[in-house]
Amino acid sequence: MTGEPVLLSSDADGVRTLTLNRPHRRNAIDDELWSALRDALMAAGNDRAVRALVVTGAGGAFCSGADVSGGLRSTHPLYRMRTLSEVALLLHELPVPTIAKVTGVAVGAGWNLALGCDLVVATPEARFSQIFARRGLSLDLGGSWLLPRLVGLQQAKRLALLAETIDAEEARALNLVTWVVPEPEVDAFVDDLGARLVAGPPVALAQNKALLNEGPDRTLRDALANEARAQTVNFATADVPEAYTAFTEKRIARFTGDWAVPKAGHVRPKSGGSHA
Repeated sequence: MTGEPVLLSSDADGVRTLTLNRPHRRNAIDDELWSALRDALMAAGNDRAVRALVVTGAGGAFCSGADVSGGLRSTHPLYRMRTLSEVALLLHELPVPTIAKVTGVAVGAGWNLALGCDLVVATPEARFSQIFARRGLSLDLGGSWLLPRLVGLQQAKRLALLAETIDAEEARALNLVTWVVPEPEVDAFVDDLGARLVAGPPVALAQNKALLNEGPDRTLRDALANEARAQTVNFATADVPEAYTAFTEKRIARFTGDWAVPKAGHVRPKSGGSHA
């Protein structure tokens, strides 16, 4: 493993895949990998060629959590926690759809890394645990915020207080996994899912993601105001007239997210129906 990068990054047709690459530790995240993740997420958010992001792990595991094998260190834990917080926020606020491809274990911060993605695809062999209590620790990487929103308060407390290990089917029943896909089919499934997301209107998808992420913390009045502002942003892209043109020409729309405010005197074609 010496000399190999702890995080692999590859691009294919608008999809960037980040692979945690510490299989000898079941991809437990050490300080180097936390920093690499932070930098990679920041880079993905600033690269318009990236239209979707996949996070996965090498060697048959997703992530066994934060690497605590080093024992006590000279650096105060508060400074390391800041990097974790940056990773969680960058993933949550990334303007492109994100997919966690989970094989093997996803525990502790590793599970919360998966839950921080917009969609989670797991194989039947995947296992999940909020293992923190077994280590004398409390939730981190956004788990205290994510879990109650996904499963409700009582189930969140069950997972956090008992630190049980659950399988992929139970995780799906609790709305913590979006799809369970047999291992031989999972790569093709995620590839197809990524392609479908890449084909979508990037600005509108970013708006949808932000609206849904912020929704639970907003009143209906706030949500409606945010929707109106988001829709105004969408109408300033080339994707709205492209969708109309593609519909009339009976073809698949080619979305780019390009800025396309009409010039003075230019009137866009009307769709003749609802914009929603």
